[in-house]
This record gives sequence, structure tokens and C-alpha cells, in this order.
Amino acid sequence: MAKQKGIIKLKGTLGDITFYKTQDGFLARERGGLDASRIATDPNFQRTRENGEEFGAAGKAGKMLRASLRALLQNTSDSRMVGRLTREMMKVIQADLTSVRGKRNVIDGEAELLEGFEFNIRSKLGSTLYAPFSAAIDRVAGTLTVDIPSFIPINMVAAPGGSTHFKIISAGVSVDFENESFEVDTNESEQIAWNSVATGAISLANTIAANNTNPLFLALGIEFYQDVNGVSYALKNGSYNALALVKVNGV
Repeated sequence: MAKQKGIIKLKGTLGDITFYKTQDGFLARERGGLDASRIATDPNFQRTRENGEEFGAAGKAGKMLRASLRALLQNTSDSRMVGRLTREMMKVIQADLTSVRGKRNVIDGEAELLEGFEFNIRSKLGSTLYAPFSAAIDRVAGTLTVDIPSFIPINMVAAPGGSTHFKIISAGVSVDFENESFEVDTNESEQIAWNSVATGAISLANTIAANNTNPLFLALGIEFYQDVNGVSYALKNGSYNALALVKVNGV
């Protein structure tokens, strides 16, 4: 991969060189020479096919998890989140110690490896919300909870300039990766003023079906607002909001 320089930027194919635009600017690369049918049938490419199947499974699993959290991700994700999540899903799949290569999957892998995943790399939960909290998943009862003791916002929340208020958000999710379905329950605190007045204790409970047999995910986040003449506005379209998986319980 090469970066294009100069005043005139090209897009398209010229000979064996393809020119294209990405988030990193205008790039150029040599067109591949392998025939797709050969990769699909040649025994020499068996490993390539297996890797491709598992990469596809990782992408599909990541899409399911994103779909379950869509209501929160609209304001709490960065432009490279999809690729980062797929990469982490690959690690989950590769931790499957029972299935053969090419058939390893999330169910038999280690979903717990996703714990701590940040959906917005520009504003991480770990560097935004410093108040201590406890997160718990009760699979039998079907509850996914977050409890935050009283704290002083100005000391425990790294709010971006212009913020006057914030809100703590959570989501409890059950994802059936095999049948491509999910169950989700979201919750949120009231808007809290970003000042030196101690908050009350915050308890967010998310409820799904009891005795669940699917991987369970508990997400926690923070959203920032600006109050102008009594009207609350989302700050900078959510670019400073944070969301992370704080607890994961695999099958």
C-alpha cells in the first residue's frame, strides 16, 4: 500500500495499480493476481479458506452485537469501531479449543475476552468516568446490574468543555449468535449536573429472560449535555460520549 502525493489525486484502476480514497487519505496498491476460483478449490489454499470462514464468522458476530446495542452506539462509537470489534471477535473465536479450524465460533470460544472493549476510542469510559462502580450478571435471575456509590461529579467525571450535565447509561444484552437474534434492555440515570454537589447512589438494572443460555453482555456508558436557557442539547453530537463492555458472561 502506498500513499498518493501531489496535487492531483487519482481514483480507479490504471494498469495493475488501483487508486482509492480512505480515512487515511488517497492510497494506491497493486491489483492482486490470484484467481478466486483457485482459492476456493486448490488444496494449497485450505488454510486461507479456513481463515476466511472464521474471519467472516467474526464479522457476523460483531454485527449481531452492534445491532443489539444500536440504540446506544448511535451516539457512542468511533469510525473504526467495526474493524476493532471484528479483530476482538477473532480472538474470541480463536480461543475455541473444541472445533476444527475454519469452524471455530463465538459460542465455543471465550466471549469474556470482549470484557473491557471500548466502543468509542476517542472517549474511553476508563478515562472519562472515574467513579468506582460494581457490575454484576445474574444469569439465573436474568439481571445485569451496575451500582455506583455517591460521588462528586467535578472530581470523578472528565467532562469535555461546554458540558453542564451528563447521564449514565447501561444495557444488558443476550445474543444468540447461532440463530442471529438478541434480547436487550437499556436503562439510564436522570441528567446530573457537572458540579461539586455529591450525587445520590446510582443503580441501573437491566432485565432479560431468566435462565438464559446465550452469552450475556453488560455495557456501561456516559453521555454529555449542555443546558442552554433550560433546553438540554447533546454535546458535539455525542463525539465525547463513552461506552464499554464492563461485564461479559459466556455460555
